[in-house]
Parts: sequence; structure tokens; C-alpha cells
Amino acid sequence: MIDLTPWRNAPTWYIAFSGGLDSTVLLHLLADHARHQAIPPLRALHIHHGLQPAADAWPAHCQSVCDALGIPLQVIHVQVAPGASLEQAARDARYAAFEQVMNPGDVVFTGQHRDDQAETLLFRLLRGAGLRGLAGMPGQRPLGQGSLVRPLLSMSRDQLHGYALAHGLSWIEDPSNCDTHFARNYLRGEVLPLLHQRWPQAAQSMARSAEHLGEALGLLDEMAEGDLAAAEAAAPGPWAGLDSLELAALVALSPARQRNALQYWLRRRTRLPDARHWSGWVDLRDAAIDACPAWRLADGQLARSHGRIWWLSGDWLSSPEGRQPWVQPSIPLALPDNGSVSLQAPSPLEGLHIAYRQGGEVLELPGRGRRDLKRLLNELQVPHFMRPRLPLLYQGERLLAVANLPGLAQADCQLHWQLPTNAQGLR
Repeated sequence: MIDLTPWRNAPTWYIAFSGGLDSTVLLHLLADHARHQAIPPLRALHIHHGLQPAADAWPAHCQSVCDALGIPLQVIHVQVAPGASLEQAARDARYAAFEQVMNPGDVVFTGQHRDDQAETLLFRLLRGAGLRGLAGMPGQRPLGQGSLVRPLLSMSRDQLHGYALAHGLSWIEDPSNCDTHFARNYLRGEVLPLLHQRWPQAAQSMARSAEHLGEALGLLDEMAEGDLAAAEAAAPGPWAGLDSLELAALVALSPARQRNALQYWLRRRTRLPDARHWSGWVDLRDAAIDACPAWRLADGQLARSHGRIWWLSGDWLSSPEGRQPWVQPSIPLALPDNGSVSLQAPSPLEGLHIAYRQGGEVLELPGRGRRDLKRLLNELQVPHFMRPRLPLLYQGERLLAVANLPGLAQADCQLHWQLPTNAQGLR
């Protein structure tokens, strides 16, 4: 009924099991597959969002179904962040929970079907989505360290319902699915039935359109990869590990190709902006050469400095403050929200601490005398967003070294900074 061959070598198969019709049919299909063929270990995941009282009974139902099929079940409780879209927040919490469970190469199967695809296309069309949104849900995509797979996209809800009745399956009916205050429920319960009365093949046709749009998107993605090839050349110096692009390579493209390349580059880093917010890119791109503009997005921001644009998120969105004593400089020092530092010095040093720029700092350099730190950082083209969080090594009130800049040090001290890495992980 469904082809699972491409994922047969995955370490573990997980199924997102809500207990509803779609996931119940999928679970039964996978369990039947396991009885007849050798497959990876199969486990079910039930995400408890805690959004309605009725949901408290669902884990027990899911457990009984899994017990009958001999499939282990893990129930995961999540916190849904408040926001404008409860549906989106619940979806984000659900996928984040999947990512926490997955190991490299694992697969999570979900039960979306052809009618869901049509609903998604219509919903996004009404919101004015671009091609990337109208391409609908892909059959598979990266998720965490593994993949998310939707093996039922070619099947209709009626087919799944018929299968469930034929095999005597029981499932949960979520009462919130009847609440037409939610946009998707309104489309599912009010709009799509009317379309099906006039065009019985409406869902199938819309799903097919989504496939065509997905193919067109694939061509645009190939163009984006080519356009980004030059822009993705590594940044110079000690900041090469940060995600960045060369601005000149992007500016050489037409505005439409700029947006296409950036959408492709940003898609795994943040939720993409809608058409109204792309003016932020224009402001960032066209700002004066000595400006330090930033474009704030849903999950981080793009900052511009020294001819490059840099992706910053997590710890990078705040600046550390104060000073931190370094009692044992022979071992690395963890810096709150700012990675860690280690010291290389010809002899033991005492009275050390780490601090950050306040303005007016002066560094004594061999052969150059006293130099203003701001000018030195300008000479070395240190990105502007980096300067407030650049660790400075002091002995008492004497500035000894600036992290990761070997030329800015006294007494042969070298301060090595391991930049924050948690913020640079991809979505």
C-alpha cells in the first residue's frame, strides 16, 4: 500500500501517533509491514500538548493500541508557547520534541494525507504565500539529525477511513477539529466540502498542483545553490565559523534572485518572512557603507558588517556584561552565554579577569606604544556585532590581550575564545 523501501536502513522508525484516524491507520500499516518484512525497530511517539482537558485521556488510548500491536510508546509532554497562532506554536513544540528524541539517521513518519495537502495549499494561497509555501508539504524533509517522512500523501482521507473500518480500528476524534474559529478547521469543515460538491476531484487536483509547484521550487533551489556558491566563501580570520554571506555577490543578482537565494539560505535557520517584511532586506542591503544595520526575523537576525551579512541567533542576540575573575587560568573558563576562553602564556599569571568593552580601552603594543582599542579593531575589520562580546583579558586594570587576535596582546599572552555554538545550529 505504501513504499517504505528508501528508509529501510534507518536505525529507528518512529511514528507520530496522536491516536486520530490518520496516525492510527499509519501505525497499523507499519505494524503489518513489520510482521511481514524485516524493518528497523518501530516506536510510537505521542505528544501531549496539554491544550484541552479531553487530551488527558488520549495517552491511555494510544497505549492500549500500541500494546495490542506490540509497539513501544513514548508519551512526551510539551509546553506550547503563547502567541498569535496556537496551531503554529503547537506544531513547533511537536517537531521540537521529535528532534529531541531522534538520533542520527532516524526517521519520523507522520500521517498527513492528500486532503491535508489540498487544505495546506488552499490555506497558504489565501495567505498570499509564495512558491515555497504553495509547494505544500514535501514527502520527506530533514528533521533534526534524521528525516521526517509523510508516506500517506498520495492517499485520500476517504481511503484511510475505509481502511480503518475494514480492519476494525478505533481512533480518537479531537473535539477541537470542529472549532471553525481555527482557519484550517474552517477550510476543512466548511470550504472544502463545498468545493468537492462542485469539483469532486478538487483535493486530488490541488495536491497535484502542489506537486507541480514543488518541482518548480526544486529548479529555483538549484538556481539558489549556484547563486550562493560565490557568496558562501568563508569569512576571513577567526570568525569563519559563523554563518555569513558576502554581500557583493548577492547585490550582483537581480532583486528576485536575491530574494530566492536568501529564502533558500534562511529556510533552515528561521521561519521565512512574508512579502510585507522583505523591505527589511532592502534596508539592510542599501544602508550606508559605514552603517551597521540589522534585519530582525522570527528566529534571529541578519547583521551587516565589513561587506558581509551574518546570521545571528540565540546567545548572539544578547551582549555579555560585567567582569569575571579567572582564578585558575591554567584551565578554560566558561563565560555565561558567551562560549569559553583558554590562555596561553609563557609563565603563570595572577589577578586575571575577563571583561568586555566599555569604550576608551587602551592597549600597549610592542613597538607601537599605547593604542586605542577601537582603532585597532577597525584596522582588523572585526565585525561590529562581535565587538561588545569580544572577551578582553585584564590583569588588574591592565589590558593584556584581546581574544582570537594574536596581534593584540602583551607579554606573549594569547587568549583563545571558543565562540558560542548553540546559536548556530540549523533548524
